[in-house]
Amino acid sequence: MPLALLALAVGAFGIGTTEFVMMGLLPDVADDLHISIPAAGHLVSAYALGVVIGAPLLAAATARMPRRKVLIALMGLFVAGNALSALAPDEHWLLAARFLSGLPHGAFFGVGAVVATGMVAPERKARSVSLMFLGLTVANIAGVPVATLVGQHLGWRAAFLGVSVIGVAAIASLLLLIPHAPAHAPAGGLRGELAALRSLPVWLALGTTVAGFGALFSAYSYVAPMLTDSAGYAEGSVTLLLALFGVGATVGNLVGGRLADHSLRGTLFGGLASLVVVLALFPALMGAQWSAAVAVTLLGVAAFVTGSPLQLMVMEKAAAAPSLASSANQAAFNLANAGGAWIGGLALAAGFGVTSPAVAGAGLAVLGLVVAGVAYGVDRRRAPASGAGASAGRLVAGHVPSAAERVSG
Repeated sequence: MPLALLALAVGAFGIGTTEFVMMGLLPDVADDLHISIPAAGHLVSAYALGVVIGAPLLAAATARMPRRKVLIALMGLFVAGNALSALAPDEHWLLAARFLSGLPHGAFFGVGAVVATGMVAPERKARSVSLMFLGLTVANIAGVPVATLVGQHLGWRAAFLGVSVIGVAAIASLLLLIPHAPAHAPAGGLRGELAALRSLPVWLALGTTVAGFGALFSAYSYVAPMLTDSAGYAEGSVTLLLALFGVGATVGNLVGGRLADHSLRGTLFGGLASLVVVLALFPALMGAQWSAAVAVTLLGVAAFVTGSPLQLMVMEKAAAAPSLASSANQAAFNLANAGGAWIGGLALAAGFGVTSPAVAGAGLAVLGLVVAGVAYGVDRRRAPASGAGASAGRLVAGHVPSAAERVSG
């Protein structure tokens, strides 16, 4: 694997840290700015909104630029957003700065995935994407806990200044390690890039992302009360247990990337099925402390096994616009974050119990399996028309898209 993937992983580490650190610093931010906890929670939503809006717009706007320059510019925007967050004088400025910080998130991962797969042999594409995502999962093990501790002891502004420093390190890594390449000019221009997203298989792949990761966030958003109220852990132990989730996510990400290079579709179905099982067993596993720790780890493994297969599938289904489609998948991931948390909250509000969000998540994972099955059926019907003679059910990362898959509208 090329060393340049390390530069992408450093950027992913910074992005993962800033995305999740706000959740641990909400009380500190609320106290300092003299606002309520619910009002401070809008800062999390502002970041997610920035991701959803910025991912497709920035990817489309930079479609003709050299991807190395795009990655550096996006990370520069990331540094600016986090530095402004640290300097924000009040709640409104901080909301704007968090929104700005979220804008480059999806486009960075989208363009980065295209760069990563372009540097390796076809049979290692999924693995290259998983190595870029490694920075995101490691952020949950090290970046978020460290930044949270810094924020709690030195002030929340110091945490965001530290994240800005990580962004500067990522820019230096990108300058040193990412090779120069000519500008990429999509055949149909911006209109052609957008038209590539009108393909039904692309939307089915994005729908699988929303349902599959919505299942994760339905449970993960409320895992802290599950661990304290059901498993009996002290509140001080939750941070360590969330690090176990990060360990599981890292393992699942690496295993998923390796398996997807052999069978992309099989890895996707297997990951979603395992997620259904883990979430369905959550209420029982939360009955004891040792099994609750196992459950949190397995949740990370099962969810992130599907990460690189979904990213690669979206890119292959929109071969005429891989950067835009890949960025749109990151927007879908954040929609899953918001939607999954909302559905899990509905289960709690209905009085079904503290572990009910996990059961709701199992239902969403089943929905993900259904959508993935529909996508499989669509591929099987289109395969004979393409003349390729290949079964969609055996799609692998090195597969060259058929004529039907390259349809841009």
